[in-house]
Amino acid sequence: MTVDLAIVGGYGDVGRQAARHWLALHKDASPTLRIGGRDAAAAAGMVAWLRDLYPALAHGISSVAVDVFDKASLHDFVDDADVVLNCAGPSYHIGDRVARAALRAHVDYVDAAGDDNLAAMIRSGAPVGRRMVLSAGMRPGLSGLLPRWLAADMPNPRRMTSHIGVLDRFTRAAAQDFLHAGNGGDSVPLSAWRGGVRHRLLRRLDDQIVPGFRQRVALLPYLDREAERLARALRLEEGDWYTAVEGEKVLAVFDRTHALPRDEAADALRLASTVDLASREPRVTMLVQMDADDESRSILVQADGNATLSGAFAAVTCAAVGQGRMRTGIHHAADVLDPVATMTALQGLGAFGTFVVLDGPATLLWEAEEGAL
Repeated sequence: MTVDLAIVGGYGDVGRQAARHWLALHKDASPTLRIGGRDAAAAAGMVAWLRDLYPALAHGISSVAVDVFDKASLHDFVDDADVVLNCAGPSYHIGDRVARAALRAHVDYVDAAGDDNLAAMIRSGAPVGRRMVLSAGMRPGLSGLLPRWLAADMPNPRRMTSHIGVLDRFTRAAAQDFLHAGNGGDSVPLSAWRGGVRHRLLRRLDDQIVPGFRQRVALLPYLDREAERLARALRLEEGDWYTAVEGEKVLAVFDRTHALPRDEAADALRLASTVDLASREPRVTMLVQMDADDESRSILVQADGNATLSGAFAAVTCAAVGQGRMRTGIHHAADVLDPVATMTALQGLGAFGTFVVLDGPATLLWEAEEGAL
């Protein structure tokens, strides 16, 4: 008997959210879900939690211990699955191990992280007749699809500005992946998109007031491969992407991570994020403005943490893959998912605490906050 979805790292922060959202998407069917990880007790605890959430689906939810560094263990875990979702981390350390196992088993694969480096690793063994979808989290992932949704009814968008802020606790895996992306990853700081070319021309902006953010932020410009693909797909003339940092302690650690060993820097980020989050609720804020020659559109979405959005986006991606709603081959989620169907599904899951669309620039949010809208 096959399993509809098998999640590696299924009891971690992102895996937990992906599992519950995926079950919500399939609550009217009889889905089968397998939770996996090295800690058998944690996986079993996750199954018990899911069965309490969805008692009508309890018979289809199970767990199995799996070690991503053990080839035989991975094979046994993925061999009878229709779709495998990898939520284990840090992703740079795991590399292509889970993806290769899926390839060998000839099953579809989704990675909640997974960037261009992973795509390059597995391209030589590109699947025949199967789907491998990477970058299926909040960022990269939703960060590349949200602007596509905003631009869907907008002829000839010319310029885009994105601000993404995460006030949340860094897990060890998330901290290590973040550091890897900034040092040897595919993100180039202080860069912007101009006329089809990446230019290093922006600068860090401190103590900024940005619509939709609850306090002043530091803006760190960046341009990664997802942003480049987006700019080309929309034929943008200009594009500026910013990481908006609300936490003072995390910002201070950012300034000195280059001088610290990787493990020490990761620990410093974890501690700083915990201090910054004290007495505050975790949240993600995503603000995008799209400009054409004679009009602007903006969108603000907020959610209660990175794992919530990453898990929901991964779940919707797995559902699309399982239903065969994309061509076979290796893809990045934002490039192949239908923007309208995906955003509708995310809203139906309650993934967003705030969802505001404006026919105009993002500064209209200030008027909204004053009661004008």
